[in-house]
Amino acid sequence: MSSFFKLEKPAAVREAAEKKRGLHWALELLVFVAVFLVGEIAEMFLLVPGNLILLFTNADYIDASMAGDIARLMEISNQVTTSETYTILSLFATLGMILIAFLFCRILQKRPLRTLGFRREGIFKEYIIGIAAGFLVFSAAVLICVVTGALELGGMSPAFSAGTFLLFTVGFMIQGMSEEVLCRGYFMVSVARRYPLVAAIMANSLFFAALHLLNPGISVLALLNLVLFGVFASVYFLRRGNIWGVAAFHSVWNLVQGNFYGIRVSGMEMQCSVLQSDMVAGKEIWNGGAFGLEGGLAVTIVYVVGIAVLLCMKGKEPVQESQAA
Repeated sequence: MSSFFKLEKPAAVREAAEKKRGLHWALELLVFVAVFLVGEIAEMFLLVPGNLILLFTNADYIDASMAGDIARLMEISNQVTTSETYTILSLFATLGMILIAFLFCRILQKRPLRTLGFRREGIFKEYIIGIAAGFLVFSAAVLICVVTGALELGGMSPAFSAGTFLLFTVGFMIQGMSEEVLCRGYFMVSVARRYPLVAAIMANSLFFAALHLLNPGISVLALLNLVLFGVFASVYFLRRGNIWGVAAFHSVWNLVQGNFYGIRVSGMEMQCSVLQSDMVAGKEIWNGGAFGLEGGLAVTIVYVVGIAVLLCMKGKEPVQESQAA
């Protein structure tokens, strides 16, 4: 059985270290924060055109502008930024984070993109496995909540729209990839160039959890689960030797809980869902309450089991690729 403390550094880490030696941990953290902030700015720039279109095609907003009604303008702006359309645009805008991480790793760290996990071998297979795993693991958490009486599943949601669901699917594919590129492909590999894998896994997992500190309904158990997801995703990345599977898992995990089961996604409610779900009051320890299942013990259990399973698996060393990617 493989041990957590005996995980070997994969090809992505070894090749990244050959291109450029890792920084002292304090500098590595500061650089990560800088890359994240620049990525956030890039996302905001991508959101601006869509936001302006949403505002200036809103008749009420135009009327309030003409009347100089500041309070009404603020109210309408808040309605726009909490709409489904804006949420979808926000998911697509995470392309900005992917681009910034790519540019930083390629230009400043001199790393081929394959050191972020973008291996050409088995792309389709790895992505399909990730999709299936994401759906099954989250469904296991749902089953735990149903069995413990913490969640009640209803029928089809009247708010479901196939077109909107498709847009959310593509959006979450981008958003899931963006967080995996930032936290695993870039940050974990960067830290692992100089430090043990355990340190790299814990560093990126803690920062991944910290990115969700301002989400609605955040709790101590939710933060613990976010750290556990970071560990799970890190070991998944290391075991499979590429980013495709874990990005698919992450994307489907978010899509399924919000747009299939109708459960809050890290505190954020999605209107377009296939099914209706009701959280049972008084069972928040299991269902996570206002944060969604990620804030409850059901998800803690599936993450712990998932990590154990991954650690028992044999690592998959990717085929050596001769051309830079």
